[in-house]
Amino acid sequence: LFPNKITTEQESLVLVKRLLAVSVSCITYMRGLFPESSYGTRYLDDLCLKILREDKSCLGSLQIVKWIQGCFHALERQYVSFLWSFLYLHKTVTELYQFKFKYEKEVPQMDISSIQMNFVNGACSEDAKQASRLLIRKLYLLMQNLGPLPNDITLTMKLLYYSDVTPKDYQPPGFKEDGSSGDLLFDGDPVNLRVGAVSTGFHLMKVRVTTEKKRMGTVESNLIQKNGPTEISHQGLDCDEEEEE
Repeated sequence: LFPNKITTEQESLVLVKRLLAVSVSCITYMRGLFPESSYGTRYLDDLCLKILREDKSCLGSLQIVKWIQGCFHALERQYVSFLWSFLYLHKTVTELYQFKFKYEKEVPQMDISSIQMNFVNGACSEDAKQASRLLIRKLYLLMQNLGPLPNDITLTMKLLYYSDVTPKDYQPPGFKEDGSSGDLLFDGDPVNLRVGAVSTGFHLMKVRVTTEKKRMGTVESNLIQKNGPTEISHQGLDCDEEEEE
């Protein structure tokens, strides 16, 4: 499912792409958004994963696959900073899935012994793969413990970009310019949950979920970020992330 080693930027990109696709697939499957026919089956150790595929009989899942591919386009160019996937009801957000991306430059760790150099790279690869497994497991556990969603919800995706490197007219395949305001109004009492982060030395990906407090069920308390905002803005998320790091 994930690359055996992550020693180059390309191998790191493959990991991040697969991690994003698996995460979005997990969310849509566990929240019951699409039929079983829209998913294939893969295994991560002993965990059975359902992965979205191009199901021409389900236009909704087909659209999500196209959006994921559009995000891949922006990831390859190191333009995208956030992917917001949110479920909304009557123009207010009822659940938000936030993926944050950063692009890092691997700093070679020089050592007299080439064996030591290989060991360092190998350790980084194992750490990234282990963090990926943990993130997926935590996401599955979280989705299993969240209460049901309301009926008639709509799922959409929104990309945010690093403005200093992204061309002003850039739009990846499947996306168009968003003319709405930057703020997302949340319905009810939101709770922010930190799911996890994966760093490869080339890419950093963080995942958070914001959901209605009454859906929390038996979610572990250590995932909860206290004092979550009722209004979520681009600036607010950026500032919060920087302070945390």
